[in-house]
Amino acid sequence: MSEEQAAAACCGTVQAAGQADTGCGPNENVATDAGRCDPGDTSVTNDASVTAPTAGRVDGPYPVVVIGAGPVGLAAAAHLHERGLPCTVLEAGPSAGAAVAQWGHVHLFSPWRYNIDHAARRLLEAAGWVAPDLDTLPTGAELVEAYLRPLAMLPQLAPHVRYDAPVTAIGRVGVDRVRTAGREHAPFVVRLATGEDLLAAAVIDASGTWRTPNVLGANGLPAHGETDPQTSALVDGALPDVLGVDRDRYAGRHTVVVGAGHSAANTLLALAELAALEPGTTVTWATRGGSIDRAIGGGDADALPGRGALGTGVKQLVDSGRVQLLTGFAVHAVAAVDGHVRLTAADGRALTADRIIAATGFRPDHRIAAELRLDLDPVLGCTRALAPLIDPNDHSCGTVRPHGVDELTQPEPGYFAVGMKSYGRAPTFLMATGYEQVRSIAAALAGDWTAARDVQLDLPETGVCSATPSVDLPRAELGLVTASAGGSCCGG
Repeated sequence: MSEEQAAAACCGTVQAAGQADTGCGPNENVATDAGRCDPGDTSVTNDASVTAPTAGRVDGPYPVVVIGAGPVGLAAAAHLHERGLPCTVLEAGPSAGAAVAQWGHVHLFSPWRYNIDHAARRLLEAAGWVAPDLDTLPTGAELVEAYLRPLAMLPQLAPHVRYDAPVTAIGRVGVDRVRTAGREHAPFVVRLATGEDLLAAAVIDASGTWRTPNVLGANGLPAHGETDPQTSALVDGALPDVLGVDRDRYAGRHTVVVGAGHSAANTLLALAELAALEPGTTVTWATRGGSIDRAIGGGDADALPGRGALGTGVKQLVDSGRVQLLTGFAVHAVAAVDGHVRLTAADGRALTADRIIAATGFRPDHRIAAELRLDLDPVLGCTRALAPLIDPNDHSCGTVRPHGVDELTQPEPGYFAVGMKSYGRAPTFLMATGYEQVRSIAAALAGDWTAARDVQLDLPETGVCSATPSVDLPRAELGLVTASAGGSCCGG
């Protein structure tokens, strides 16, 4: 739940992991294998005369700043390195894959072969790295330990990855959002939470959506009482470690899982396993829609068996009565009552439990780019060019067209939101898509427009994603499975 989630997911907490595909590798017209990732002196002077290129190859003393050291952010750094472009990676967490580590107990639904970026793999293997068994399903923790951290520790990247460095704002030297004259020549200013300002020739925002979850309220607004401290103390976010460190929170208690996506399905499977081990543990599944068909997905016909098994497993839980299903339960109000939590639906139905798990998806936070000129689709919050290609009302994850720098370009030259954040509220993001995005952007920043526009992506058509952006996973990129279950959507 992102790819993102995976996304994820939060300046630099990165998107949660998702899945790549063998058909989405980078174009091989790499400029050089001895490229530099050296930011030089990026501290801001007060000299507004410093210049940045308006288009084409990034030249000059300033690096490309990548926000987020997750799968897509580190892939961006790898592609920039191969292109000979200087880069600085800013990660809000204490280590690479910090957001992924928060759901480290969960298995991805696709095997290793789909989760490794091609440029990243070339760098790793040149350093003697041996890929894991490409046919096994990694956990989030294994993705971090066996891939993301070794990648971030490579000598080509390590000196240029900064941790505990959350970004709070992005602007341009000497101009605000209103001023046009000279704007395209001004370097970016990237401000950190410490107050430090860095100069950048371009910005690739792979910060994800992990820290900006959707609300419980069915209409996109917080449910009445949702923000009350006593109530929020009884509501957990997506993908808690039900069978591990969070076990005591749910054992012997009644838990309601709200959400119709595959992060919800993963949690339901874990709770059902806990109920078999701990007497008195009961589980209710509340969905806004009238059907769970999309959560069930392609079943045995799914191109990724793990993903199909997830839907099949949840259906069996419902059919057997191990999980009580309440469909059409549009959450209107939530309140703490005598140590318990009460959910009230728009139709008046009420439900009381010990805890609630909100698996209602995530949304992007564009506040750090408030001084940049963004043209966002009013529905999804992505670029207008990308919106019709990923609209979940029309597309599943398997029907999204390949896209790259052209679809991700904003009116602000040189700023790109990638990964889970690039999809806004659409839950159909794929890790393969993120890898192809940054490959295309790196090629464009290197001035290689032929490679930049040669975008390719081969995705499985089977398996169904949620068509409701506000009630799904923490992004398809977070299509995950529990240790005893199969897979999820949008990760192949």
